Amino acid sequence: MARPTSRSNRRTVYETLRREVLTLELPPGSALSENELAARLGVSRTPVRESLILLAEEGLVQVFPQVGSFVSRVDPARVADAQFLREAVELASLEDLPARPDPDLVRELRENLSAQRRPGLDVEEFFALDEAFHHALLRLSGHGNAWTTVVAAKGHLDRARRLGLQATAPPAFTDQHVEILDAVLAGGVAAARTAMRAHLRAVFDDVEQIRARTPELFASGPTSVPVRRNVVVWE
Repeated sequence: MARPTSRSNRRTVYETLRREVLTLELPPGSALSENELAARLGVSRTPVRESLILLAEEGLVQVFPQVGSFVSRVDPARVADAQFLREAVELASLEDLPARPDPDLVRELRENLSAQRRPGLDVEEFFALDEAFHHALLRLSGHGNAWTTVVAAKGHLDRARRLGLQATAPPAFTDQHVEILDAVLAGGVAAARTAMRAHLRAVFDDVEQIRARTPELFASGPTSVPVRRNVVVWE
C-alpha cells in the first residue's frame, strides 16, 4: 500500500483545518498549537505549519511572531466584501434565466426546499442545503461554474452565516428561498432580484446582533495582538 505523500498530507490537513474553522469547531480567536494539531491529526508539524500559512493567506488564521497562531476573529469588513461579491454574482445571474428553466433543475430546487423543512436539521445540514440551493440557482441561469469563485472568497461570511443560523430558526431562511424560487419560476426577474438582495443582506443584521452579544468573536478596528501572560489573551 502506497504511503501518503507530503503533498497529500498537507492537502488533507489544510482541508480539515479549513473545515473546522469555517464550521466554528475551531472558534474565532482560539489558539492553534502546531504540536497539538499534529498529534490530533496524526501527522508531522510540517504539513500543519504549511496549512496554517495557507489559511493565513485566506485571512482565516493569524500568525503573530513570538506569540503564536490563532483562528482569526470574524472581520465585518471581510464579511461585507464577500457579501458584495456574492450579491453581484447571484443578482447578475438572475438576468440570464432562460424562458423555459431546465425541469430537472427545477425539480432539484423543489426537493431541496422540501429537505430544508425536515424537522431536526442541525446547522451544518441546513447550511449544506442552503449552499446547494444557491448553487442550483446559478446553474439554472448557466453560471454554475461561478460558484467556485464565490465559495473561495466567503470564509468570513460563512462563519458569520453559521453564527446567524445558531441564533435564527432555519424556517425563516427557507421561506425566503421559496419566495425567490416562486419569483424565478413566474418570470419575475425584478421580484426575484429584490427577494434575493434582501435574503443575502440579512447576514448584516445577524452580525450586529451576534456582535453585541459576543464581541470577542469579532475583529474591531486595527488588528489587535494577543499577549502572553500565564496564558495567551487578547487585549
